Amino acid sequence: MSEQEQRQIFETWLDKHKGLVFKIVRAYAFTAMDREDLFQEVVIQVWHSVPTFRHECAVTTWMYRIALNTAIRWSGRERKHHDRHEDLEAANYVLHEVSPIDEQLTWLYAEIAKLDEIDRSIALLLLEGFSYREMAGITGLTESNVGVRINRIKIRLVNRSKKTADHGI
Repeated sequence: MSEQEQRQIFETWLDKHKGLVFKIVRAYAFTAMDREDLFQEVVIQVWHSVPTFRHECAVTTWMYRIALNTAIRWSGRERKHHDRHEDLEAANYVLHEVSPIDEQLTWLYAEIAKLDEIDRSIALLLLEGFSYREMAGITGLTESNVGVRINRIKIRLVNRSKKTADHGI
């Protein structure tokens, strides 16, 4: 594959599926700087992986797998170094008051971020509209295990939503 072909495929795929990448990035990175870093890392991984795409699954499934694996590796590295870094985002908030665009969406992503890595991945896949079979293929779980986890995630989110509403949070 020539570099020009790789670039054309990459740009087409990224243009068509960047929303998917943004959702994963938002679920794993919580500051604007971290989101930018993670997005760049995912994009680089997709670029390097274009020549290895074997058409054994849909492009969305393939890109999701790359983005998810990159995000999981990135968050593991970030957790190790988190104690050494001061969160400048908090200071920036004091200087520039920002209101969330959609409070329900912000709440949902905050709750998804509290899930363990597998459940977080499944929640994002569910939001993307992947089938249980596709989710099983991406995560390495069985379809029935995916279904059980989705049920538990839904119950947890409903319960958290009720607690939030009851406490006026």
